[in-house]
Amino acid sequence: MVHPTESELRLGVVSYLNTLPLIDGLERAEGVRIFSDVPSKLAGVLEAGKTDLSLCSVIDQQRATVPLALVPVGQIGCDGATWTVRLFSRRPLSEIEEVACDTDSHTSIALLRVLLAEQHGRTPVFNPIQARDVAMPDWPDVVLLIGDKVVRSGPSAETHPFQLDLGAAWHELTGLPFVFASWFCRSDLDERSLDRVRRLAIIVDHARRRNARRIPNIAHQHAEAHGWRTDQAIEYLESRLRFECTPRSIESVRVFLDAAAKIEAISNPQPLRIADDLLAPA
Repeated sequence: MVHPTESELRLGVVSYLNTLPLIDGLERAEGVRIFSDVPSKLAGVLEAGKTDLSLCSVIDQQRATVPLALVPVGQIGCDGATWTVRLFSRRPLSEIEEVACDTDSHTSIALLRVLLAEQHGRTPVFNPIQARDVAMPDWPDVVLLIGDKVVRSGPSAETHPFQLDLGAAWHELTGLPFVFASWFCRSDLDERSLDRVRRLAIIVDHARRRNARRIPNIAHQHAEAHGWRTDQAIEYLESRLRFECTPRSIESVRVFLDAAAKIEAISNPQPLRIADDLLAPA
């Protein structure tokens, strides 16, 4: 494991609009070093010991080569439609045979596999693509996109009339919210590393609580740079997304992981570890 200096706290984050209620202002936090990447890569950075706490796709805990634990101080989730995790198709979903998948989020791909199997009886071939964040005249016939690019540059309803918001579909299937990403740490930590994670957990928990009161301000400051209208961004961040870990959202993670294991999207199911004692006094 990589050991940084005693005072260095290393945080792995995602730079989508939907992460700002969790991370806005942390770039100014004293002693915190920020690493930014897409969700699918942050688990690997965490596994390698290059960050202490990272915002990871929840399914990556199941695929990690070292044990990871969910730190319940913030999440990217929804309780219904999410707007930014969407399947676009030229044909009815019951006829899908292949899906081109945005590789930014492993959890979204696994969720789509669950939904197509459970709701449409389909087990299509999934082909990864590097989705560009620009409008494309030649989108694949069926494509899964995540993040700001869904709003900025996704296929139109004219070319891809059959669309599925994965958050809405999961809620329809289970009645539960969905959690796409959460904070994770390694669970094989020595006392020095655990202390850094504990300090970071407190910092990010405070940032989320503070930013919950600042959503309109965050939207006004950052929406345009992320390709959103300000009013649209405010509704998205205030009404569509859920940033607080709750017993119900943790239950949803367990239900999802069980469903993913059932269709073999997870090859070697592991227990979901929850590091719920990190905010307790050391």
